[in-house]
Amino acid sequence: MRAVTAGDTQPVTLTIVGGGTAGWMVAAACARFLGSAYRVCLIESDDIGTVGVGEATIPMINLFNQALGIDEHAFVAATQGSYKLGIEFIDWGQRGDRYMHAFGTIGRDAGLVPFHHYWLRASATGTAAPLGDYALNAVAAHAGKMRGAASGQTAASATPPMPYAYHFDAGLYARFLRSYAEARGVKRIEGTITHVAQHSADGHVTTLTLSDGRSVTSDIFIDCSGFRGLLIEETLGAGYESWTHWLPCDRAFAVPCAHRDAAITPYTRSTARDAGWQWRIPLQHRIGNGHVYASGFTNDDAARDLLLSSLDGAPLAEPRQLRFTAGQRKAAWVGNVIAIGLASGFLEPLESTSIHMVQSAIARLMKLLPGRTIAPADVAEYNRQTRTEIEHIRDFIILHYKATQRDDTPFWRHCAAMDVPDTLAARIDLFKANGRLFRDAEELFTEAGWLQVLVGQRIVPQGHHPLADAIDDGKLRDFLHSIAAVHARDAAAMPLHHDYIAQHARAIAPERTAA
Repeated sequence: MRAVTAGDTQPVTLTIVGGGTAGWMVAAACARFLGSAYRVCLIESDDIGTVGVGEATIPMINLFNQALGIDEHAFVAATQGSYKLGIEFIDWGQRGDRYMHAFGTIGRDAGLVPFHHYWLRASATGTAAPLGDYALNAVAAHAGKMRGAASGQTAASATPPMPYAYHFDAGLYARFLRSYAEARGVKRIEGTITHVAQHSADGHVTTLTLSDGRSVTSDIFIDCSGFRGLLIEETLGAGYESWTHWLPCDRAFAVPCAHRDAAITPYTRSTARDAGWQWRIPLQHRIGNGHVYASGFTNDDAARDLLLSSLDGAPLAEPRQLRFTAGQRKAAWVGNVIAIGLASGFLEPLESTSIHMVQSAIARLMKLLPGRTIAPADVAEYNRQTRTEIEHIRDFIILHYKATQRDDTPFWRHCAAMDVPDTLAARIDLFKANGRLFRDAEELFTEAGWLQVLVGQRIVPQGHHPLADAIDDGKLRDFLHSIAAVHARDAAAMPLHHDYIAQHARAIAPERTAA
């Protein structure tokens, strides 16, 4: 790194290695927040493809786009996007099961007791409706409805705000953010990196040499080079911690297909298969599909054929295979290199967390932003926060596999019998006992998220909070009925999802991209 001298006013140089969604998200955030104190460039090659299948998001992406000052409707239209109220899971508990992991709250708490304890009490006597009837997002999603900011999302209502996320074309989102970042001073360098030079004393990366002989020096490097980890792994040898013993899926095929009809569902769908699961993500111009599977329990040809045989419409491209290892880098920040996105680790997209983890890494980067001098304490804290976040998300994803009643294939028998992290085992045991759910301070998924997956996959507590017994049976029935009735009424008044898109965010010129 360049030596610092007294009165040094030269901008700190920050170089992003790799484009795609992760690289251009970092670039856009740097362009928006770093100002003239930093000079930012991004190196990418048109000859190197990106994974580009992360099309489903969670509501926190709204915070990122709002921080950048992005107009929601312009963004949705530019990315051929649609809106997302949750994820429907099919065949995960047992074959034939369906449940929705909907965004937002469930029911209404009463006093000291969370709502779900009243629901558990009523369910035990057969007087409660399905859990999803008490979640506005689930009711609206099943009805194909959508209520956003343009239709009174923030207006006074008997129901709480309805959080939502998006489905979008990841390649178009990267292109959208590239335009944003370049317009604000980020320099894009087209080229392939052929050599990485390091400082002899501390091992920090100093210079990147491109295939045409050009060189790029920088104070800080952000590695967004994908699974390869060009800087964080190939150069600095951070090491990788595999979680395949808990998450055995290690491959995926992805393919887009045509819509069967005009309706666009406002939710992602995840269908359990014999050796993995299949995603369905509806966009305006196509449906994104993928089959995530464990190569130890099926073969590539069978996985590909299963995907192609279960599409809504005609495939629009040849299926593309991805190979991965679930896990994380042992350190996401080493020396003057910070890995973000797939370069830092990978969790399968079962709960649409990939883009969120890029977003949260950017937030950490901004909070612990280094100058030319890097403090070891900052590095340690960044890596601690990164590990804590991904381990929480890891446990939530493992839950879907562990909490299954299926025993019809070797894969599902393996998942049901496998040991899980102690942190997850303790949560499951706590819920099984008396329905207790607690959220760690900065954990991504709420109690409502854990509840929907646990209940949706047939984990039934032995008891409930004793204070839920304080209300008599008649009042409890009225309490539950009033919540479900208000949600049904509000959902009925919402516009259809495809009508909402047509009115506010219809893409002008549909264009096809790879899956």
